[in-house]
Amino acid sequence: MSKSIVITGASSGIGRATAEHFIAQGWTVGALARRADALAELAGEKVIALPADVTDPDAVEAAFDDFVGKAGRIDALFNNAGMFGVAAPIDEVPVETWLQVVNVNLTGMFLCARQAFKHMRAQGGGRIINNGSISAHVPRDGSICYTSTKHAVTGLTRTLSLDGRALNIACGQIDIGNAETDMVRATNARRVSEGLTADPVMDVQNVAEAVMYMAELPLNANVQFMTVMATQMPYIGRG
Repeated sequence: MSKSIVITGASSGIGRATAEHFIAQGWTVGALARRADALAELAGEKVIALPADVTDPDAVEAAFDDFVGKAGRIDALFNNAGMFGVAAPIDEVPVETWLQVVNVNLTGMFLCARQAFKHMRAQGGGRIINNGSISAHVPRDGSICYTSTKHAVTGLTRTLSLDGRALNIACGQIDIGNAETDMVRATNARRVSEGLTADPVMDVQNVAEAVMYMAELPLNANVQFMTVMATQMPYIGRG
């Protein structure tokens, strides 16, 4: 029987690339995102489309129940859905934007981890992989919403690791720096428009393969934190 994974934010970017990689490797993939039309583009008989908003508790619960009902179990969750918000200092950030980013990046991850944890406890174990960011360690300017939530994701990861230890539920975090996605392209376009140099990027496939490495470990081994990033981007001593 093939292994199974739910990937949130699977309609684009890192989530889409990771879903395609896991599908190619024979996993049963629950592709969760708001856009049902984009999910329909993911080809494969082992793809289970889960159109849902990660900020809606009832929709998230229904999606995970649907997946487990069809796949039989959930071996892993890639808790990936997220958004940046606006690039601005705090006094220029609308409160509505702050609330939206917190709701997606933190509450959405909590809701998905909560459902995965419930099913994994019932089946005797599993693995949760949270998408952090290098912003979970070192922020860049104008990222108050995104950086604050990614710091909180690290707390979520650490606590899930402790709470899951006795239940055979492993939890790790992948911190990604500048995978070439639409979001990073937009950031680079903004930098260029402001007369700045575009940040170096890496192929998003590198991220998909890193998530696969974490997911395929036996449950008695765990990558607690992994950083995968474009080699030439500022991070150590970032300015």
